Amino acid sequence: MIRIFLVEEDAGALEAFRNRFDWQAHGCEICGEAGDGERAFALIGKLEPDIVITDIRMPFMDGLVLSRLIRRKMPLAEVIVLTKERDFESARECVELGVAAYLLKPAEEGELFRVIDALAERIREKNRERENSERYRKERTENFQQGKRELFRRLVTGRETPARLLEAAQGLGLELSAVWYNVVLVRSREPERADDGNGGIAGQAGEQWRKQLGDLLEKMLVFDRELEGKAILLKADSKEELSYLLNELAARLREISAVSGQNQWFGGAGMPVNRLGELPASFERAGLAFARHYLEGENRILDGEAEQEELARKGGFDIGTINPKQIDRNRLKEFLKIGRREELPRFLEEYLGGLWNDNAMKSHIFRQYMVLDTYFCAADFLEELQISRSEIRPPDMTPDAFKRAEDAAGYVTGIVSRTIELREKAAGNRYRDIVRQVMQYVEENYADEELSLNSLASSVNFSPNHLSMVFSQQTGQTLIRYLTDVRMNKAKELLRCTGKKSSVISAEVGYKDPHYFSYLFKKTQGMTPTQFRSGLSGSQEEQPR
Repeated sequence: MIRIFLVEEDAGALEAFRNRFDWQAHGCEICGEAGDGERAFALIGKLEPDIVITDIRMPFMDGLVLSRLIRRKMPLAEVIVLTKERDFESARECVELGVAAYLLKPAEEGELFRVIDALAERIREKNRERENSERYRKERTENFQQGKRELFRRLVTGRETPARLLEAAQGLGLELSAVWYNVVLVRSREPERADDGNGGIAGQAGEQWRKQLGDLLEKMLVFDRELEGKAILLKADSKEELSYLLNELAARLREISAVSGQNQWFGGAGMPVNRLGELPASFERAGLAFARHYLEGENRILDGEAEQEELARKGGFDIGTINPKQIDRNRLKEFLKIGRREELPRFLEEYLGGLWNDNAMKSHIFRQYMVLDTYFCAADFLEELQISRSEIRPPDMTPDAFKRAEDAAGYVTGIVSRTIELREKAAGNRYRDIVRQVMQYVEENYADEELSLNSLASSVNFSPNHLSMVFSQQTGQTLIRYLTDVRMNKAKELLRCTGKKSSVISAEVGYKDPHYFSYLFKKTQGMTPTQFRSGLSGSQEEQPR
């Protein structure tokens, strides 16, 4: 319905005007009314009507001043001015203000609704354009986010030339070139999605990032790693500047944490490198440092390079520095839940390393305790996932078992590694089933214009963000892109195999607006529907029929 607000000084005239016409027959409803411009403007700001019909001569604030204020604050609203006077100056001022119509009182129903009907169609067209623009923006944003994630993967795998990486970054509008780089991995205990698709950070969390990081954002690229947090690529002109950026980043993240009330986060920094081809080494070092968040305190960025230098100075890892009392089973439980296989060596080195030459591990009984405790911890976790504990090997508890600390450590390593493998396999199987369900749902419901990431997520009881991540990981493309591809393929089939008009095909593949369908078809297929149907290519524009 088109929402109309009435402004008229005469209460009797206002009531008559409201009741005289059949507004509903023209798809309209009266959403509010006022007797003067000042009162009207306050209400209009709250009610946000589509059309304001106002008298000119009113106390406190006349219709022309009101029209001027409305056009400034609500440029999408249309204004119709009514007056008893044939005043050329008022009419001229109305034109200058962009008033939609200037009508003499008493307004005839036919004349008034000719104007309202024309304005209603203009408003609907604007709304369609705005909705189409917002829909395309969201699709482009999700595709951009996927492009950024893919760029980061390419940066840290080391399989591509610097030229191709720089070209890929330029294609996304990102400045990658720098003299020195360092990779920092950051994750909160309760991670928030905060990527707006523009190198950016979005939402409430994003506002805090932008405000606190400020000038630092010019020296970094932020990559959203979904549930794994964020990867930050620091860029600098010198190693000294990198060190400054790292320290400043940690300080400002602590400020963000304090402001947001999320006081549990951890980061791991890699090592400074001065070539894109060396980023995988920096990423690996950052991952090792990041893995220690199961054992270290919160709200800090562990510097992987500084730690490695310290270990080298000591001649290797000092396994006598950890007291047996520091062993915390909760750390093992947490690692089994969210740890990654590549983090396992460092985690176990920290978890068990301090005991290998300590008096505790010299005790056969204590070694057996550690082995049994690890087994039961893993078995309990697997049963929570509805995986039989028979999938892991129970320890040999004969008197001669685990006579050496190395044997106990080897068993613990194997059992934890196997548990994570089973967890990932179960998750992968479940996610593959989910993706198949989503694909089937799309195939069956692609004609529904309301089909979206939110409705698809609801169909499988996932959050939209989680489903988006899972679908991208399993298929290599975004869910929105997949939905668009399905619709475009169905449209191409109908264009080639039927004589239906493109406007009819548009509705049958989920696009009520044929203009948006034509626009999106050309954007994704490189030609208009008409050109595709005739087997031609070129730049002629499609006019939906």
